[in-house]
Amino acid sequence: MQVWQKSPWFRRVVAIAILFWLCCCALALQRYYNFYPTYVSFDQGIFNQVYWNSLHGRFFQSSLSSTESIAVATGDAPEVFYHRLGQHFTPALMLWLPLYALFPSPAGLSVLQVTIVAASGLVLYALARHYHPPHLAGMIAVSFYCANAVIGPTLANFHDLCQIPLYIFGLLLAMEKRWWWLFWLLAGLTLLVREDAGVVLFSVGFYLIVSRRYPQIGLAVCTVSLGYMLTLTNIIMPLFSRDISQRFMIEQFGQFIEGEEASTLDVIWAMVSQPWLLIIQLFTPFDRTISYLLGQWLPLVFIPAISPSAWMLAGFPLLQNLLRQDRTALSIDLRYAMTLVPGLFYGAILWWSCHSKQFTHRLRRFWVFCLVLAVILTLVYNPNRALSFAIPDSFVPWVYTSPARQWQHAQSIRALMAQVPDDASVSATTHIVSHLSNRREVVRFPELRIRDDARVVKQIEYLIVDLWQLQQYQIAFDDYRNELQQKTVSVEQLLSDQYGLIDLQDGVLLMQLRADSNPVAWEAWLDYQQEIAEIFETRSYSRSQLG
Repeated sequence: MQVWQKSPWFRRVVAIAILFWLCCCALALQRYYNFYPTYVSFDQGIFNQVYWNSLHGRFFQSSLSSTESIAVATGDAPEVFYHRLGQHFTPALMLWLPLYALFPSPAGLSVLQVTIVAASGLVLYALARHYHPPHLAGMIAVSFYCANAVIGPTLANFHDLCQIPLYIFGLLLAMEKRWWWLFWLLAGLTLLVREDAGVVLFSVGFYLIVSRRYPQIGLAVCTVSLGYMLTLTNIIMPLFSRDISQRFMIEQFGQFIEGEEASTLDVIWAMVSQPWLLIIQLFTPFDRTISYLLGQWLPLVFIPAISPSAWMLAGFPLLQNLLRQDRTALSIDLRYAMTLVPGLFYGAILWWSCHSKQFTHRLRRFWVFCLVLAVILTLVYNPNRALSFAIPDSFVPWVYTSPARQWQHAQSIRALMAQVPDDASVSATTHIVSHLSNRREVVRFPELRIRDDARVVKQIEYLIVDLWQLQQYQIAFDDYRNELQQKTVSVEQLLSDQYGLIDLQDGVLLMQLRADSNPVAWEAWLDYQQEIAEIFETRSYSRSQLG
């Protein structure tokens, strides 16, 4: 209470944290309930099903995660009893299971993510106060809530890396206070976030060694984190599935590997033995790398760029992101960007501790300008389509769906989902999957099979396919156009063979295995089918004219 009364800056930080929480929750929930598709919409369904299964005693099992496995890619059917720990080792998620139990839904996960990130900023303020007076500590904390690499990933669908800032800021605060029991507890939790979260922890240990603050502890941190990651990825995770070596290592770092399978040790050796390729990967694409770094530095008035501590603390996560083949690795509005945040902010705190005289009135005004610019750029970029109700998805050609129209479409989807029994197996379009993930048997369309708890492969009972969303965006985006064409062909084949059309509303189809088609829905489908055909005929004619 005394801190609250004596420190206006603390009150401001708390107020901004609450505002951050309210705004992010509102934006994330409106996108979820309005069925706006995003690049990582599928992940929301995976995490929700993992939590839902864990809540029912089937820890880390997920049929949705199974669809991403190498076994399914090579022709096997997704399994309801598949353990996601073979893909990503994330035991720390269970720390939040009691909170999920209060709101067991994908929407609850979005609120949980925003809450975790908002709390991280308050821990950051306490960390900054260890070195600085309230006004400077407050500016650093406010910078966190305005950061592009914080707002964007927070507005994304739920991801495990949202825990990283909370644990690392807490770990660093514990180190400053010499609360070593808490330091090692949070170090353990960081390792349990994900199999590669040890890279962030390794950077902390590297800093402690090079800065000579706690070299012995730093050496222990580096040894534990590296040993844990190698043991986990080479011994523990393969016990659950082959995905870490046959899929994820190849997808992420396949440019260094010639074969179709690689362990983390193989990847590390391949990098070390090909130094020129390593250097090329670090600096290309040059323009994206520079824009990514500027986006990370902007809310801290570019201090991390000149802070040796920031480079040490964020260096290894940055190195990992630069070397990934994943096209999202250098996206500042997606999850990987958040792994750099703790190191950059703590590095800025340490820099200001040696240059406090530089915090002039002019610098403060420029810092405020940078924060305003960071927020504006984030909003204009429309991270994870959280602002698609206000910002067009494309200006040329114009693609915009009003909130009223999107809500009308969402109501149609809900009407179809209500017709699917709670215990039925279902396959749905990506952005619909998460809304149906509170069940045992759910996959992503066009997957049509599933292996149930009796180990029997069976056909999916219900299909929900949204063609309307693809129709809206195909005019501007080639991938949407190709997907619309592929899904239309798939639906035509399914309706002529195995499935009956139960209902069709606003371009969304509900199909049931071995059922008779509803005559009214069938007539609507024939009309809609013609509408889609005309889109491609017009497109083909336009291309021939241009030719």
